[in-house]
Amino acid sequence: MKTKKICLTERQMPTQWYNIVADMPVKPLPPLHPATREPVTKEQMSAIFAEELIDQEFSTERYIEIPEEVQEIYRIWRPAPLVRAYGLERMLDTPAKIYFKNESVSPAGSHKPNTAVPQAYYNYKQGIRHLTTETGAGQWGSAIAFAGQHFGIDVRVFMVKVSYEQKPYRRLMMNTWGAECIASPSTLTASGRAALERDPHCSGSLGLAISEAVEQAVQHPEDTRYCLGSVLNHVLLHQTVIGQEAVVQMELADAEPDVVIGCFGGGSNFAGIGFPFLRKNLTEGKKIRVVAVEPSSCPKLTRGQFRYDFGDVAGFTPLIPMYTLGHDFQPSDIHAGGLRYHGAGAIVSQLLKDGLIEAQSVPQTETMAAGVLFAKAEGIIPAPESTHAIAVAVREALKAREEGAAKTILFNLSGNGVIDLYAYEQYLGGNLRDYIPGDEEIRRSLESLK
Repeated sequence: MKTKKICLTERQMPTQWYNIVADMPVKPLPPLHPATREPVTKEQMSAIFAEELIDQEFSTERYIEIPEEVQEIYRIWRPAPLVRAYGLERMLDTPAKIYFKNESVSPAGSHKPNTAVPQAYYNYKQGIRHLTTETGAGQWGSAIAFAGQHFGIDVRVFMVKVSYEQKPYRRLMMNTWGAECIASPSTLTASGRAALERDPHCSGSLGLAISEAVEQAVQHPEDTRYCLGSVLNHVLLHQTVIGQEAVVQMELADAEPDVVIGCFGGGSNFAGIGFPFLRKNLTEGKKIRVVAVEPSSCPKLTRGQFRYDFGDVAGFTPLIPMYTLGHDFQPSDIHAGGLRYHGAGAIVSQLLKDGLIEAQSVPQTETMAAGVLFAKAEGIIPAPESTHAIAVAVREALKAREEGAAKTILFNLSGNGVIDLYAYEQYLGGNLRDYIPGDEEIRRSLESLK
């Protein structure tokens, strides 16, 4: 009998997070203070983040222990299954073996609780009572709301307005777990009011929502901190439980991937699935391709520039060395709201700069077509973000068919799309359009960085 799912026991769940910085041949450049242009210190970041998270942000240790309190909550859904996509293989008539790591099984329906839980835990340990954050499509907002209620922390989420309107049930998930969800740009902050003054119909962006959340956090340093679901080193670190499990599961399947694929917004689920396999390349001489897939409408990895830029629109964050389209870049209103971010994290950017990972961009209609195909083949309706990884997995499988090559493909199913059915309605009704920014639009956005 063919084995469909490869499941680990709770005892096989990782007890450490993997920090790829320890194995990188070229370490990421440091974040800079926007005023002094000097490397940011831990003390300067302490007004924004919990102290233990800052320690992880700067750490070069290869492994960091996962606290037992975090592991206890992880056990609600971890270890997550690895699945052989036999149905998709048959539909594509490919000699390739296709596997996916199913992160849609978490309470929030995505990979985001892997970092939400430790972030809430470390803030709780420090005595923080309130958290502010942003969210695009709402997967991260849902996850931090879930994690915050476990530790009795109030959560305020600034949700990008276009997603706030497209995905009402995701904000209701946040409300159910006790969080407050506010459409961004809002009138509650100076950065939100400024955006609305420039454009009263502004649909928002992740960079702008970050500005609003950071602005509110720094106004209440005694009991409030900011947290985020992607980009920074400590966030990517927490997500490596995904890939560590997948490494063991692929070994149990007596298989090794030729290519590992993750969708890409700021880097969290891509790093989670990819970094533990990239470690094999860096330490064992393996040649596994690790591919980040971004939307063609927000192509920072494939068409952006590597430079220091703000992580937000208003310039509250440190300057981060990143591939960026410019923090003023306004992405189009695609349904993959979690991928509508102008930049990439420092670690991923350095890895791409050094040629250790690959990047591809895919238009929205191709991703949604891949999502429908996957739903028909495997029964799971994927989140619009995840369909980007599926689309490139399909490309790889079809290429294997053309070449007659028996390659092994692994991708991360970062979330389910049960609350994203409006996107599927729009696609099935023929109402979705592709938008690809022109060179001049990107040039103007990057020009402001000078």
